[in-house]
Amino acid sequence: MPIKVGQDTAKTRRSLSVNGKSISYYSIPAAQEAGLGDFSKLPAALKVVLENMLRFEDDGFSVSVDDIKAFAEWGAKGGKNPREIAYRPARVLMQDFTGVPAVVDLAAMRDGINGLGGDAQKINPLNPVDLVIDHSVMIDEFGNPRAFQMNVDREYERNMERYQFLKWGQNAFNNFRVVPPGTGICHQVNLEYLAQTVWTDTDQNGDEVAYPDTLVGTDSHTTMVNGMAVLGWGVGGIEAEAAMLGQPISMLIPEVVGFELTGALLEGTTGTDLVLKVVEMLREKGVVGKFVEFYGEGLDRLPLADRATIANMAPEYGATCGFFPIDGETLRYMRNTGRDEDRIALVEAYAKENGFWRGADYAPVYTDTLSLDMGTIVPAISGPKRPQDYVALTDAKTAFTKEMEETFKRPMGKEVAVKGEDYTMESGKVVIASITSCTNTSNPYVMIGAGLVARKAAALGLNRKPWVKTSLAPGSQVVSAYLEAAGLQEDLDKIGFNLVGYGCTTCIGNSGPIQAELSEAIAEGDLVATSVLSGNRNFEGRISPDVRANYLASPPLVVVYALAGTLDIDLTSEPIGQDKDGNDVYMKDIWPTTQEVAELVEQTVTREAFQSKYADVFKGDKKWQEVEVPQQETYDWPPTSTYIQNPPYFQGMGAEPGTISNIDGAKVLLILGDMITTDHISPAGSFATTTPAGQYLIDRQVQPREFNSYGSRRGNHEIMMRGTFANIRVKNEMLDGVEGGYTKGPDGQQTSVYDASMAYQEQGTPLVVFGGEQYGAGSSRDWAAKGTALLGVKAVIAESFERIHRSNLVGMGVIPFEFTGGDTRKSLGLTGDETVSIHGLDTIQPLQEVPCTIVYGDGTEKTITLKCRIDTAPEIEYIENGGVLHYVLRNLAKAG
Repeated sequence: MPIKVGQDTAKTRRSLSVNGKSISYYSIPAAQEAGLGDFSKLPAALKVVLENMLRFEDDGFSVSVDDIKAFAEWGAKGGKNPREIAYRPARVLMQDFTGVPAVVDLAAMRDGINGLGGDAQKINPLNPVDLVIDHSVMIDEFGNPRAFQMNVDREYERNMERYQFLKWGQNAFNNFRVVPPGTGICHQVNLEYLAQTVWTDTDQNGDEVAYPDTLVGTDSHTTMVNGMAVLGWGVGGIEAEAAMLGQPISMLIPEVVGFELTGALLEGTTGTDLVLKVVEMLREKGVVGKFVEFYGEGLDRLPLADRATIANMAPEYGATCGFFPIDGETLRYMRNTGRDEDRIALVEAYAKENGFWRGADYAPVYTDTLSLDMGTIVPAISGPKRPQDYVALTDAKTAFTKEMEETFKRPMGKEVAVKGEDYTMESGKVVIASITSCTNTSNPYVMIGAGLVARKAAALGLNRKPWVKTSLAPGSQVVSAYLEAAGLQEDLDKIGFNLVGYGCTTCIGNSGPIQAELSEAIAEGDLVATSVLSGNRNFEGRISPDVRANYLASPPLVVVYALAGTLDIDLTSEPIGQDKDGNDVYMKDIWPTTQEVAELVEQTVTREAFQSKYADVFKGDKKWQEVEVPQQETYDWPPTSTYIQNPPYFQGMGAEPGTISNIDGAKVLLILGDMITTDHISPAGSFATTTPAGQYLIDRQVQPREFNSYGSRRGNHEIMMRGTFANIRVKNEMLDGVEGGYTKGPDGQQTSVYDASMAYQEQGTPLVVFGGEQYGAGSSRDWAAKGTALLGVKAVIAESFERIHRSNLVGMGVIPFEFTGGDTRKSLGLTGDETVSIHGLDTIQPLQEVPCTIVYGDGTEKTITLKCRIDTAPEIEYIENGGVLHYVLRNLAKAG
């Protein structure tokens, strides 16, 4: 489908000759020559957004000359000018956990537009959408040659309904492609194959136009591709659906924090160690809602794989994105990963012509800056609950002891016998060691490094400790190609790191069960078992229900911890095991040199490997090809399905929006603390028979073995409502010392959050949720907002919100509010017995302050001021319509 460009853009349109071919583009220097302002000192990340404004000026979506001039004012004002703009990304990326509910919504919207008398074909992506099935494989089998095939077989058994539905969507919707299971992780597939850095398409006049490759994705780690100078970030499925249906993303021109990198990594350190320090520094700096752009002479020695690792973890440091400008390393990576030579030539020519190239003279204006000498980086891990909790490896043992005392309040050294085994279980022991996640498996330097650690360990006769569940889940098949070419997969197999699948696995909670006897011993002793993974997330309750302390580490360190078997060890000074002759072996004995790693990367990570593995990326294996689906415009919702159900959002919807009403007499559903993540709100992992979701399935004769996970059942709102606020580690401050999805019902008695919500909704009572700082951190999980809305919550009141979740709440018609004047849930003495009323909403304006009256249980009354986090004018319309999708649906229906 041709791209639609603006009508008033001729003054900035230029042509570029690349390899004898003329291509049009929108020129930032031309805009400057036309008197629209001085853009020469803008950071490259912001120039990408500016180009978007030039291309869509006067396109009917409110892009004006003043929007363009605002970017010049941004530079003149020292990197600040929070003007609201309408931004249109080039494409959308999805994974199956968030993609299934998005496709469910699109299918429901087709039903909805039919109900409003519109045309179902209006519900079609206008922008290209790629969905990569990567979140569904679980590690049931590990540590043996059969693991991969057995896990794949089980994946299809569990998820056939979902896969049939996605394949129906691929056939039913235009501009929608599905990358089948067993291919890789969406962000790694995006980085290695889908992304082009500079995109080309024909416009409505039939001319070929070059423009920056941009995207939004339904996964927070969409940011990974910024390492390749592709501007992208995570949004909720709700916002992504609006974007794919042609709705521009309303945003404020962001601040851009410059992060200078100098020096070079020292021998023995990895890109993972670097990113863990970067996360710590930027969290401390405070970059939520901001762009971060990396610059400095250190980039000359930073491979794109390391850049992608840093960009991947932007959600962990809170930024919208972590961007690396185009330079020679970008071109080298594109060539090595099999991109077309004409495309590479275009990227270089376009970047140099339009001011996107990072040369020796690159010196933009930033809102603020900070700097890091990479020569100061040391090996490190992060944990036990947050990615920003950086711990130098030399301090890891003492830090864990301190966590046991202060965080977990449990003694060290308590041993519990493990039934049928000749070892005991105690706190600190590593029960899961997983090389997983796009964050690190996209980086051949750390993957080859892990393989070399395994090779040296196996040669000495070392093996994983018997209580450690080991796994290797690469983010693409290319990783297997170069590990096998180097002979390293065989070495990894020897110590238990057999291939278990191509997908996210442990990083999103699909770690699978640990040995039952181990689980029993952990529960019996109330022990703090640990996991070590090469992922990006280690939030409470995410990795495994048996594990309380989770640590992020580089793949080589994951292997070392599997050999050591415990966090209660100083890897820098204590032996990790004994060799065949009984001699102590230390980490330094098996750690590869930088030169060893670099030589193997050079030999085995080839352009041919990428071209071969991605040649039939959309074809899939025989199992995928045999999935049969009906060819029909609308979906025939199976009434007995426990995976896919028609959601209630658009059923009975009228043609006209309503108005925003004041909130009167609301009761408190939960009072939550700081850093409540979207994992706390809407967990992705497994659930028990005793939960409301488990009971729902038991009532429908689904056996516990077939429960699968919350993430895999996101196409069924009945299960997801029951799973909202049901994380096993969530703590509701209305209850003393209780963990899990519980609250007080209308009768004041403890009950599940779901049952309390249903009781309040039956009475017609609106609900509010209170929270602390960084409410909604973590994944771009739209169900954290959808579930909140379906539970009858009208407002969430917190000290601060993470960007994506705030947007998602608005997209589902739930209003976010922030405390002002130093008020917090604690200073107000909230217990959950209060009644809350919020007025001024019937005349609300963006970011307006409104009065909130709290009536306490004893009848006393207090009025405070809240800041309404409806941030932009379009968001007011979204709330009036009941959500962004309702807004889009009504507009499409009216368009005829």
